Amino acid sequence: MAATAFEQGATLLNYAPVTGLTKDNDGYIDGVIARDAETGEQFQPTARVVINATGAFSDDLRRRADASVKPMIAPSQGIHLVFDRSFLPGDSAMMVPHTSDGRVMFAIPWHGHTLVGTTDTPVPAATPEPVATEAEIEFILKTASLYLAKKPARGDVLSVFAGIRPLVKSSDIGNTAALSRDHTIHIEKSGLITIVGGKWTTYRRMAEDCVNQAAMLAQLPDKACITQRLNIHGFHGNARRFGARYVYGSDAPEIEALMRADPGFAKPLHPALPYTGAEVIWAVRFEMARTVEDVLARRTRALFLNAKAALAMSSCVAELLAGELNRDDGWKAQQLHAFEEIARHYVLN
Repeated sequence: MAATAFEQGATLLNYAPVTGLTKDNDGYIDGVIARDAETGEQFQPTARVVINATGAFSDDLRRRADASVKPMIAPSQGIHLVFDRSFLPGDSAMMVPHTSDGRVMFAIPWHGHTLVGTTDTPVPAATPEPVATEAEIEFILKTASLYLAKKPARGDVLSVFAGIRPLVKSSDIGNTAALSRDHTIHIEKSGLITIVGGKWTTYRRMAEDCVNQAAMLAQLPDKACITQRLNIHGFHGNARRFGARYVYGSDAPEIEALMRADPGFAKPLHPALPYTGAEVIWAVRFEMARTVEDVLARRTRALFLNAKAALAMSSCVAELLAGELNRDDGWKAQQLHAFEEIARHYVLN
């Protein structure tokens, strides 16, 4: 999606956290204060409208605009366990509509593995790296054992990960499973637009609604939205022809060209996963990857598919990144330590 936005004329800033908001003489927000995370340089881009699309952290930015605002978010944690493909043979997903906690459980074939989820646990606040609780893990194992091809045990878990849903508060209800998954657009007195809630399956509708509101506030000329017929970057009519690199779609031939140019890049980084050095190089050159975590968790799905394999791959990935980014041994050591700190929460002991 980021690549598609760039192709449509967007300017992308990576590793540039917003630290504040700027206002004009009338108190309306007219830009942000941001910081280059690598150099420490601070800058202040201006805008007719600022959109707050920070998910579970939306209330944090709203408070930067107005410290008195009431929270909109009721954060809810959900976890997933990943197993090998043998636990769900075939190409069909499975959904269990009623579980003991009132949620839906699903099992999905995912990148040659089996993805099982999920839970719905209210949490007091969103954190950047949420961690699955023992109760959540045991619930998924127990429930999945009733439906999968074979009963899973802790030792079968290749990766465990958690995420935070930015659910919109509707009352003082304590059960977040009962809160709506629909999105909400809220416009502050300062002009800040906040979009929260929603789901991956509705992201295009969310974007259209939000941009329409922003265009109205900015008094931009009316323009028809094209999202319903716009192919995202990488669209290919027969991507499966590229085998393990089908997820790259129309970019796959370029990655294969990197492999041909340097056969060393064609070797798998770990026997348990299909990822190669060429994909690391591609991520740096064309997908704005800057860290080991970027490559193993965000540009590929290594950490989510097999945490131990991702840890084993991390040294090679750091070496390739250092070569591309002209970094020294100290940087590589820092990267490996940072990734190990994150990845250890994905390994189920």
